[in-house]
Amino acid sequence: MVSVEARQLLLQSYQGVLSTHSQYMAGYPFGSVVPFCLDGDGHAIVLISDLAQHTKNVKADAHCSLLVLGEGDDVQVAARLTIMADAQLVASSEINAIAQRYYRYFPQSCDFHRVHDFSFWRLRAVKYRYIGGFGRIHWAEPSALANPFFGDAEADMVQHMNEDHADALPLYCQQAHVVVPERAALTMVGIDSEGFHVRVADKIVYITFPHTVHTAQQVREVLVMMLKAARAGVKAQ
Repeated sequence: MVSVEARQLLLQSYQGVLSTHSQYMAGYPFGSVVPFCLDGDGHAIVLISDLAQHTKNVKADAHCSLLVLGEGDDVQVAARLTIMADAQLVASSEINAIAQRYYRYFPQSCDFHRVHDFSFWRLRAVKYRYIGGFGRIHWAEPSALANPFFGDAEADMVQHMNEDHADALPLYCQQAHVVVPERAALTMVGIDSEGFHVRVADKIVYITFPHTVHTAQQVREVLVMMLKAARAGVKAQ
């Protein structure tokens, strides 16, 4: 159960605190706020400047952690997940697929890895520390988060939804009780086996599927079912 809850929190998150071993102040941890998305295996991907302190730190010592927080007014009550990880520079052969997904989530950073001194890093999870509330504190093994649609399949589905079914996005948000500001732009940015991400103005929200899907056809079927349920004002099963 802990691994499942940790998995759900990670899927719902898109920003966190990256802590590395400071090279400027030896022995001290160095924390930085970073946006991230997940790669095809469920590891966090960050795009960081080659001049940044945390880049210098992970080049010297790859051991790091990423803290993600659940929503809530009280941070001591909200769920949180610390991912103990090894930072790895993304291989050149993977960059196109990684960049394609990352820039859908964070278009304001588009092409930073080409025109600025930024690089993609993978935070390969080694251990989870999950806190789900009072008395619910556990170490856990990283759970499998492989995305069967990562790459062109996901890009095609997202493009299709944004170009041909953009009118469905407000209904999905309404059904999921997501507050959409008036005249806010809605864009689907990612799909995985558990749900999908929608950028609502400057915020990214995660809408879960009623059940796990494994194929593009199943994605289509569950999205149609969710849309019908939203129009009827009932919960999709």
